[in-house]
This record gives sequence, C-alpha cells and structure tokens, in this order.
Amino acid sequence: MTESTGVLGHMSADAQALVKRAWWAFVVGGLAMAVFGLMAFANPGIALFVLATFFAASLLVDGLSNIIGSLQNREKDGWWILLLMGLLGAAVGGYALFNPPLSIMAFILIVAFEAVVLGVFLIMLGFKVRKATSREWLLYLAGVLSILFGLVVIANPVGGSRTVVYMIASWSLVIGILKVAFGFKVRKLAAASA
Repeated sequence: MTESTGVLGHMSADAQALVKRAWWAFVVGGLAMAVFGLMAFANPGIALFVLATFFAASLLVDGLSNIIGSLQNREKDGWWILLLMGLLGAAVGGYALFNPPLSIMAFILIVAFEAVVLGVFLIMLGFKVRKATSREWLLYLAGVLSILFGLVVIANPVGGSRTVVYMIASWSLVIGILKVAFGFKVRKLAAASA
C-alpha cells in the first residue's frame, strides 16, 4: 500500500497504529458481548432483569476495555472515538448494573439507545481506519447492525420479553463476533509489521 502524504496520510497511519495497538480491546469487549448472547439464548426463561444484569456487566467490561485501550494510545488519531465508545458502554452498563429494579421498558429503551449510538461510533471508527486496512467493513457492518437493532427495539418496545431477550442476545452475539474478528484481523496486521 502506498503511503499518502499530508495530514490525511498521517491520520491514517495514526488510526492504523491505534487499532493495531488496541486490538485486544476489541477482542475482550467482543468476547464479553458474545458470551452474554450465548447465555441469553441458553436460558430464555430467565427473567429479563437477570439478563439485564449480565448484559450490563458485558457493556461495562466492553466500555472499560475501550477506555483503557484508548487512554494507552492517546497520541494516535482516532483514540477519542474509542474513548467515547468506552465511556458510553461503561456509563450505560454501570447504570444498569447498579439499578437492577429498572423497569423493563426503561431497560429496553436504554439498550436500544446504546445500540444506536454504539453503531454510529463503530461506523465513525471504520471511516477513520478505512485507508489503513481492508477490514474496516467489519466495523461498518457491526455499526449498521447495531443501529438497525436499536431502531427495531425503539419501534416495538412492548414486545414480549422473550422476543426482546432473543433480539438482545442476537445483537450482542453478532456484534461481539464481529468485534472479535476485527480485533484478530488487526492483530495479524500488527504482527506482520513488527
């Protein structure tokens, strides 16, 4: 790949360095989300507030992983997008985790809002690294799916709790797998350039 000159070339190199160095944040957060998704599918009869606790913990772990990964790479372009993703996940996850009696409707709307905003952040990060890797489509796909999930939940928040559990589990599993795949693809880039 030929290196671009000027500010855009520098930004692309910084964004590439950021995702290469913080690949593990995508893997850890993605694994937490995928584990939650599998648990929710395996136990659909569990009350939604119990699943909300597991989900909140996965958001918190994902958020904290992104915060640490971004702060360790503050000199790289795009670090603040990873930080915003982390702050959002940690805030939503922490709030839901420490307020288990939230009404199901409020929890569902919080999840939907977080999914839409996270989707926007994933697309923004994909845009930042588009010149650095051919794998940015994983971030675009994860972002679009996350936004669509959030909009579907917002359109029908009163749906049956089992349906909501399956939707949340599906979203979490797919986004988690895509984040893990992106993390490992970027790790290979880091190993190849070392």
